[in-house]
Amino acid sequence: MSTKLNPIQIKDIIIANQVLKDVVVKTPLQKDTILSDRYDCNVYLKREDLQVVRSFKIRGAYNFMQSLTKEELANGVVCASAGNHAQGVAYSCKALGVKGRIFMPSTTPRQKVSRVEFFGGPFVEIVLTGDTFDDSFYTAKEYCDTNSMAFIHPFDDYRTINGQGTIGLEIIDSMEEPISHVFMGIGGGGLISGVGSYVKSISPDTKIVGVEPAGAPGMQKSLEQDKVVTLDYIDKFVDGASVKQVGNLTFEIAKEVIDDIVVVPEGKVCTTILDLYNENAIVAEPAGALPVAALDYYKDQIKGKNIVCIISGGNNDIDRMQDFKERSLIYEGYKHYFIVNFPQRAGALREFMDDVLSETDDITRFEYTKKNNRDKGPVLVGIELQEKNDYHQLINRMENKGFSYIEINKDANLFNLLI
Repeated sequence: MSTKLNPIQIKDIIIANQVLKDVVVKTPLQKDTILSDRYDCNVYLKREDLQVVRSFKIRGAYNFMQSLTKEELANGVVCASAGNHAQGVAYSCKALGVKGRIFMPSTTPRQKVSRVEFFGGPFVEIVLTGDTFDDSFYTAKEYCDTNSMAFIHPFDDYRTINGQGTIGLEIIDSMEEPISHVFMGIGGGGLISGVGSYVKSISPDTKIVGVEPAGAPGMQKSLEQDKVVTLDYIDKFVDGASVKQVGNLTFEIAKEVIDDIVVVPEGKVCTTILDLYNENAIVAEPAGALPVAALDYYKDQIKGKNIVCIISGGNNDIDRMQDFKERSLIYEGYKHYFIVNFPQRAGALREFMDDVLSETDDITRFEYTKKNNRDKGPVLVGIELQEKNDYHQLINRMENKGFSYIEINKDANLFNLLI
């Protein structure tokens, strides 16, 4: 596909594929029997989590860097990244013998920082700055302009997009049957711009579905308003897809290639991460799990069809697994947090345990909010239910027994403060 609004040329993606053939892994496109049975269709997973740097980002980074002149490479490169693009740039710096300065948010999981150090070795210097990708991006650009160095954009450059588009080429080459839908995550928009451009050119009837986290729906908002929108606030949890502003170039291409966008709550992403691990032994990072998490919203449209989900990355810190489980339980309705005011009468705690909780309810947290006045202070209580339908019965018993409460799950400010 090539229109006046879409500068991506298929021949450039084919050239990028030749450039990358000895650098990246041609990742497998695997039929997933569990997901196929669940959704009554053929679900294929494009396993970019098995890429050499465990994400697709090396494709765009290397394709961009190899296009630079000898003088530009000698002067060094700069990039900003929440983790995966940084690893791609670091790997490319070492492979090409180029010095790189990599800016990453201070909130980046330690696992991703360590992998950047591993892949780049002595060729890269890491600077942790700001709380979000956008913060580190502006700092990196300022440094880049001051020092007249090449900035390797993580998504908003045609060379990056062409590199990511090679995934689309591999998908089309691997599939003999028609593809109904391709699902992929959206951060800045580089992946969906490249893959969408190639797939639409070869298979115009294939639907391109982007998936964004509920806490950072930048592309959805931009398409709704027909202009690039800067979000006032983002939830950084899905770190690989949480940017305040999509690219200007990727936005224009997205208008041409995207058929729909699904916005998925972070809690559902966590459920999908755990399911992929427990059922398929796939370690997907939050952004990598987005496409699979979106399938529930499309279950009627995809029945009996061939579906591709791009597992874009697997750079997951094992220390986050408990957080994933917690968020999943809350989202699925199994876990609830309350601040409970116990009646000022003897035996109130015992009454709560015996008369409010059922035999299958489990207290996972019990903490007095006033350490110096346990007889009168409210209590933070976490309760895990065996059946999520037991919730209304729990609430009724609490109210009937005279226990006043605040449900923290339904108050974002309180939840973030206390949990």
